[in-house]
Amino acid sequence: MPEQSAEVQQQSLPVLVRYGHRSWLVPAALLVAVVVVDGLTPHSFASVSWLVLVPVVAAGLCGPLLTVAFSCASIAVYPAVDSIWAKSQGIEDFLLVIAGAALALPLSLARARAAAYVRHLQGAAETTRQVMLRPVPHGWGGVDSAARYLAADVEARVGGDFYDVVATPFGARVILGDVQGKGLPAVSTAAALVGCFREAAFQLEDLASVAYRLEERLLRQNRMSARLGEREERFVTAVVLWFPDGAPGEIRMVNFGHDSPHVLGPAGVRQLPSGNGAPIGLAQLAGGLPEAQRLRLAAAETVLIVSDGVTEARDRQGDFFDLRAHLEQLSGQPGAGDPEHLVDEVAAAVVRHTGGRRTDDTALLAVRRSAGVSPEETQWG
Repeated sequence: MPEQSAEVQQQSLPVLVRYGHRSWLVPAALLVAVVVVDGLTPHSFASVSWLVLVPVVAAGLCGPLLTVAFSCASIAVYPAVDSIWAKSQGIEDFLLVIAGAALALPLSLARARAAAYVRHLQGAAETTRQVMLRPVPHGWGGVDSAARYLAADVEARVGGDFYDVVATPFGARVILGDVQGKGLPAVSTAAALVGCFREAAFQLEDLASVAYRLEERLLRQNRMSARLGEREERFVTAVVLWFPDGAPGEIRMVNFGHDSPHVLGPAGVRQLPSGNGAPIGLAQLAGGLPEAQRLRLAAAETVLIVSDGVTEARDRQGDFFDLRAHLEQLSGQPGAGDPEHLVDEVAAAVVRHTGGRRTDDTALLAVRRSAGVSPEETQWG
């Protein structure tokens, strides 16, 4: 599962981040504008003192070296412009420009330190993301899979949605879940369930036993969080799929109150049954865990599981993203069932629909049985 596509990355980043290498153009344009305005306006209108804005703007957008360069340029341009049009109001204007240049460097240094700290936090968040949302080799467990994750917090790059693909002695098992709530408690809950799933899916043949382990792990997580002072108990909607060895035409599914997965294949688009199961953490209130369902799945069909960041994505008019309609449009295209192509197309469509404004984490996981994979490639571990 490689990184999200370039199109999704570009559309999901703020403008100043995407074009940060050109930020020097802003103070440069301001410098030119001040000189031009001062030359085109009447003698009674002196704008040369506005040069004080150039180093200040540079401090907010550029590094220390460029800030020093624009500061020196502002100080040098002032007497040159004043000697041509002689419109300054006295030495106090020149001293104002010098003061702005003097303040710009410490401001730029402070911003650079803050930016370095943010990069450090982003590195920690990236490490967390790699642990929780690890890449999976092609053909791992006998399935081809691809995933995309778009965090609502662009800087953090990790949130309460999670997914994984585990190769086991019984066949591949996959999960996609959505933790109720946001922030660090949601990330902690997601990490706990991902770790539990990786072990239980590998060790336990019965999918119902895997579901029980997930339920029990979240109850323990909630008890620990309550002892640490957190008032809100977490629950998690999730879908667990099992591609059993020796049964190429079927899958097993446990749906913990999550949106039912879609299936894309030569015959078009269909949706798997919901199962009406309770979310993880609420089995006691619902009278028990959801049952494992046995479902048909043709070899050429691809299963797509998404979080509510997809199904509840809204545009500026408040209209929801129509996932089914988009999948039906894709179904007629060549290679539409390829997991990489599928998640790229859907993720990009969600970003376009929302205009890049996401209020919830977004996770997508597409998986299908591999064709022609050697035994070495399907080794579990």
